[in-house]
Amino acid sequence: MSVPGNRRVVNTDNSLLNAAIGAVATIGLSFTGISPVLGGALAAYLEGGETGDGLRVGALSGLIASLPLAAIVVFALAVFSFGGDLGVAIGGGLLVLAIVAIAVGYTVALSALGGVLGAYLKDEL
Repeated sequence: MSVPGNRRVVNTDNSLLNAAIGAVATIGLSFTGISPVLGGALAAYLEGGETGDGLRVGALSGLIASLPLAAIVVFALAVFSFGGDLGVAIGGGLLVLAIVAIAVGYTVALSALGGVLGAYLKDEL
């Protein structure tokens, strides 16, 4: 939707839908190795707008795509941390959570980069 001054008003409902579509693309294209960039680019291309909008929707797409992995890891930690030495369970759990945080950050950052590229492509094409 256009407003005077050629500025777009961002519709958050469409942004969430576009981010979800980008997240599905990220998961579906995971065999490529650059799937967060592709998913973020798709979400931003669908979103349109400026590069700031693409950055936002791309990062949101990466965050949504990371949720299933984070949920599985948290569940696995809850199940496998019972038994054995308490210190080893806590240390191992913290190590795994740190690795998951790095992986989520990697996915969100690459999706945001893809979002900027997708917004640029939408503007140029």
